[in-house]
Amino acid sequence: MDWDDLRIFLAVLRTESLSGAGRRLQIDPATVGRRIARLEEAVGARLFTKTPQGYAATEAGNRLQAHAERAEMAVDGASEALTGPEGLTGQIRLGAPDGCANYLLPQVLARICDANPGLEVQIVALPRVFNLSKREADMAIGVSRPTAGRLTVQKLTDYHLHLAASRDYLASHPAIASPADLQAHRFIGYIPDMIFDKELDYLSELGIAAPPLASNSVSVQLNFLRHGAGVGVVHDFALPAAPELTRVIADQISLTRAFWLIRHADDGRVARLNRFAAQLTAEVRKEMQRLEASS
Repeated sequence: MDWDDLRIFLAVLRTESLSGAGRRLQIDPATVGRRIARLEEAVGARLFTKTPQGYAATEAGNRLQAHAERAEMAVDGASEALTGPEGLTGQIRLGAPDGCANYLLPQVLARICDANPGLEVQIVALPRVFNLSKREADMAIGVSRPTAGRLTVQKLTDYHLHLAASRDYLASHPAIASPADLQAHRFIGYIPDMIFDKELDYLSELGIAAPPLASNSVSVQLNFLRHGAGVGVVHDFALPAAPELTRVIADQISLTRAFWLIRHADDGRVARLNRFAAQLTAEVRKEMQRLEASS
């Protein structure tokens, strides 16, 4: 059985399509189809069935998955042994929520890549939970701790959030001296039915109704606030990137959340990913402390 065929098998399994696997591996979808057919002939079983949603693994495909993933880890381990422990190399894809991806990770990952010139890091910023079993990312940062799946989870860092508004907005609207004064103000927040994690439902926790200006993107919400559209909940670590904003009744309303680093359980045996995770954790904690101290 050829490792390259197994590599293509895993790509189809994770993307559920020939074209998706082709894009991921940078080969023609027709070639992907031929290689899957060759692998099926070699194992003497159908590995996928075509459904309206895409390619779904058969029972034989599900049995092959564990063996293919072990082969994948063996190849990664061999690469690690040859490149040596002195520097991280290769590509790592990191999933992260919008706010973390925009205001925390760029400077953190720039420092890690400066220290490891052979390393390539991709940030996938999507407002949803990542499926690590399908290898949408090598690891992901989440805003709550998963309770299901074959995952390893470690706490990255706590972070804090406060109400904020632009100085221009506050100068032209009624003063906010207590939570009761918030009723006279327009709020910016998440689209209620697009909140993918209960930890992001800040306004409900504060007893505030659905906001008239909303987005599923933290960056869009921050730009609403920067342009004087109203009041909203802002990450303290994002405030240095928005000097137009100032915190509102911070001594009376404050929220605390945490970022969690989530990995596939099998990846704990991959030294390269372990070293990256350790560097990421140390740099995120250091950068969070710096940003919150200057906000």
